[in-house]
Amino acid sequence: MAQKVLILGASGMLGHDLQTVYPDAVCRGHELDITDEEAVLSFISDLKLSLVINAAAYTNVDGCEEEQDLAFVVNGEGPGHIAAACHEVGATLVHYSTDYVFDGSQEAYCESDTPNPINVYGASKLRGEEAVMAAMDDYRIIRTSWLFGQNGPNFVETMLRLSNEMEMVRVVNDQFGKPTFTVDLAAKTLEIVKREPGIYHITNEGVCSWYEFASAIIPNVEPCSSEEFLRPATRPKYSVLENTKTGPMRPWQDALTDYLNTRTKR
Repeated sequence: MAQKVLILGASGMLGHDLQTVYPDAVCRGHELDITDEEAVLSFISDLKLSLVINAAAYTNVDGCEEEQDLAFVVNGEGPGHIAAACHEVGATLVHYSTDYVFDGSQEAYCESDTPNPINVYGASKLRGEEAVMAAMDDYRIIRTSWLFGQNGPNFVETMLRLSNEMEMVRVVNDQFGKPTFTVDLAAKTLEIVKREPGIYHITNEGVCSWYEFASAIIPNVEPCSSEEFLRPATRPKYSVLENTKTGPMRPWQDALTDYLNTRTKR
């Protein structure tokens, strides 16, 4: 019997690439409000789904500081509504979370490490994880980091734009993580669905600072400290996710090369 799949957040960067992996999926973007519990339950129940992939989220890290209530409703309560509906119909749920559930006090984090977010975005995403786990057992929570892809605003596009607008682009060199290509993450999701329920850390391989990442994208970049580049949301110094459960994805440098090559052909 064919698997019936729903992709939520289908209009976003990751959502677009998930549609390539699941070409027959039902897709919904903003037209389905995940904060509306009744609407979510009704929609998922009517479709008789076997798999729901939730890529919907409020991802503006600094914006979450200014709109805290909205962040917790979308990132915290919304996933709980989806999970409850999945439990009701017996569907598997894949839900994406973030490296920012950790405080950055250690150099790397595996799936079993205790979260301790230091900004509203991370706290709201952790609330979503907790809501999913409280509502059902057949879940795959995928924590990922530093996403870039073809169909949305991202760090790579920001660097390319600023490189053309400024003589030198200043980027922090004291925050470390793992860049992740949404094409690779979407493909890896297909594998994770077939694995045991639980939390997974999925990124491209290789650790770098934001400055090192920027240096691989543009030539006119110079380093600065986080104190010199203050933003509304505090970022963890280290948000490196260690994958201890599956085979590694390719290095982020190779993924970036593919992204830039594809971008120039558009």
